[in-house]
Amino acid sequence: MPAKQTALQHDVVVSPAQLRAARGLLNWSVSQLAEATGLAMNTVRKAENARDYMSVYKPNAQLLRKTLEDEGVVFIDADDMGAGARLRDPVEPQGSRRSVS
Repeated sequence: MPAKQTALQHDVVVSPAQLRAARGLLNWSVSQLAEATGLAMNTVRKAENARDYMSVYKPNAQLLRKTLEDEGVVFIDADDMGAGARLRDPVEPQGSRRSVS
């Protein structure tokens, strides 16, 4: 069941502001994110500067999100304080990276 939750999680597209914040948390340039995803730099710029998440081509948005999450970013769903992004606690295990003792 956790694999299904992870797959569904990647279907939720994040906002352009969350993409910018996530890239900033990793201290990555647009060029580094483009290289990590295989997308063109212009595509990454357009995704980060779109009016809203609906303006971003969904497969590109999903790829951006997955790449950033794989590097330790956690996207925070919108609540009364808005949406956000933070880095995963480095000692907190992640589903596929959890080591078995």
